[in-house]
Amino acid sequence: MAKPITIIQQAGGSEDEYDRVVSFLREQLVTGNLKTGDRLLPERDLATALGVSRPVIREALRALATLGALEIRRGYGTVVREPNFEALSDYFGLVLAQRAGAIDDVVQARIAIERQSIRLACTRATTQDHDKLSLALQAIKETIDDPVKGGAADFHFHMMIVESAHSPALSSVYAAVSKLLQKSHMERRQMIANVPDVDAYLVDHHEAIIQAIRRKNTIEADALLIEHFEIGANLREDAIHAGKQQRIKQRVTSRVS
Repeated sequence: MAKPITIIQQAGGSEDEYDRVVSFLREQLVTGNLKTGDRLLPERDLATALGVSRPVIREALRALATLGALEIRRGYGTVVREPNFEALSDYFGLVLAQRAGAIDDVVQARIAIERQSIRLACTRATTQDHDKLSLALQAIKETIDDPVKGGAADFHFHMMIVESAHSPALSSVYAAVSKLLQKSHMERRQMIANVPDVDAYLVDHHEAIIQAIRRKNTIEADALLIEHFEIGANLREDAIHAGKQQRIKQRVTSRVS
């Protein structure tokens, strides 16, 4: 059965028909009048109630479906989806990729999210969360020589920190930028693969972070995470410097030969 919706026509509104429909449906979702699993009225009934054409309704529904808020089921109707940030992550990836320095901005957001997450994880993480972190660390060890798989394992470890905070808001925001974060992890791993002592950074430091969470030591865990990001940034700078030196050496060699 379709979810009944109370519709109040707004007189003298400046929005065009499409924007008005999207605004109305968004308000129903945000206020909780429409919940996961609810089926919307048929397009024809929505069009009549909102005073717009069916093509406008169809366009608005498709737009919200693209964002992951709705699911259009052929032969059944339109249903409110369970929140899924996969589509939103794709959207952020497309939008931010057009901006210079987007990855750096996202990394700064990542630091803020993970620092709050690790503080919460120290008090909220369960035994199951501890086990998941240990498995994530094992994956890092097993992929230490593979920058691509290793980057994915590294990202998964940090995602487990966020999940261990048991904060739907933090997890949702993190998921929304996850595609860009995965790209950042892989690019960094490829860049620092040949930097001396990188294995200690990738294994030992992650192990220390887990132990701090297990000990429920909020101050230590936060300090270790800050240090972790600083070491990562330094290793990246070392890799860039080493790459420049290698290119200079190659140019000199080619001139001599």
